[in-house]
Amino acid sequence: MEFVLPVLCFLLIVVIAIGAASIRIVQEYERGVIFRLGRVVGAKGPGLFLIVPIVDRMFKVDLRTITLDVPTQEAISEDNVTVRVNAVVYFQVMDPVAAVVNIENYTRATSQISQTSMRNVIGQSSLDQLLSDREMINNRLQHIIDEATEPWGVKVSIVEIKDVELNSQMIRAMARQAEAERERRAKVIHAEGELQASQTLATAARQMSAEPGAMTLRYLQTLVEIGVEQNTTTIFPIPIDLVSAFMSGNGQPQIQPEQPEGNE
Repeated sequence: MEFVLPVLCFLLIVVIAIGAASIRIVQEYERGVIFRLGRVVGAKGPGLFLIVPIVDRMFKVDLRTITLDVPTQEAISEDNVTVRVNAVVYFQVMDPVAAVVNIENYTRATSQISQTSMRNVIGQSSLDQLLSDREMINNRLQHIIDEATEPWGVKVSIVEIKDVELNSQMIRAMARQAEAERERRAKVIHAEGELQASQTLATAARQMSAEPGAMTLRYLQTLVEIGVEQNTTTIFPIPIDLVSAFMSGNGQPQIQPEQPEGNE
């Protein structure tokens, strides 16, 4: 009888230990991949379930979206410009069994394939595309990386290029190019303004020539504007049409001859 109590205590401890080793709790955002004697049984969860101790092994896989920073990569663009580019990748495990069985470390593998794919895409793109057409570059990267990670049960949802760094010489060259472009646009705008002004003046001249009195009114208006100025001396021309009535055909003033007095 004195040996029964220790044996019962030992058995109780063993049962508690086996029960504790058998109970597994998986969170809502996780799945537990079960291996039984080396073979995949499947993925379980979320919640509480039991496994067979020693016989079963479980690996937890996080199903939440993972943010992966791609380190800065130095590459040469299609137009032979050296650039340094970094990016961020958002991916999620869609098949936990494939993420455990088909790849040793899916996070590291996704990071490596992202770096190599980014260098390849940069080598096939021009500098103007990298600077102005980021969406196209991002879509190409997302498609390439997603195809590479699909056998691992990983879905790449977003790839975004964050920074494109250029050397100082290229930055100065781009600044000179931008300045030349602004000067060209300014000259074009100035030329277009001169053309529009000349067309407007030509139209006004035609309209004023059609109405003889319009030039006289414009002349008188100009005299009024000049008179407002605080000038000590004002010199202004006299239009020919104002004095032509008083000029003869040879340019001499027309003088009316005196009428002889009639004989009474």
